[in-house]
Order: sequence, then C-alpha cells, then structure tokens
Amino acid sequence: MFVLDDLLFRPIVGIVDTLHTMALDELYDIEALEDDLKENQLLYEIGDRSEEEYRRRKEELEEEIEIAREIHEQLASGRVEVKK
Repeated sequence: MFVLDDLLFRPIVGIVDTLHTMALDELYDIEALEDDLKENQLLYEIGDRSEEEYRRRKEELEEEIEIAREIHEQLASGRVEVKK
C-alpha cells in the first residue's frame, strides 16, 4: 500500500508544489513591480500624473514590493503558508 502511495501520490504532490511556486513567482514579480514604480515616477515627472495620484500609487507599489519580497523569501526558505 505504501509503495503504491509513493508511486501515485508523490508525483502529483510534486507537480502541484511546482505549479504553486510558479504561480507565486508570477503573481509577486518584484521586477515588474519595480518597473511599475519607475513608470509611475516617469509619468509624474513628465506631468501626466498629479502629485497626489503619484504618491498614492507609489505607496501602493512599495507595499506590494515589500509583500513580494516576503513571499520570495518564504519560497526560498521553503516555508510558504497558504491562508484563506
């Protein structure tokens, strides 16, 4: 029975774990968030974005980058928890 579990169950768990990691990498892409932060700065500098909108978006992006870094740190250490 245990051999059968190892043959059938472990590959599925491995695939699900890999898909989960890939989804988190895609969802919390630090480089993309940093690019958005640079774009926000550029739009403000050329006058396409008001100072209020610039500051609001900057705070949002900085918070998202912080969360993304925490997620990537958890992925690297292997201690990712999924909460509902």
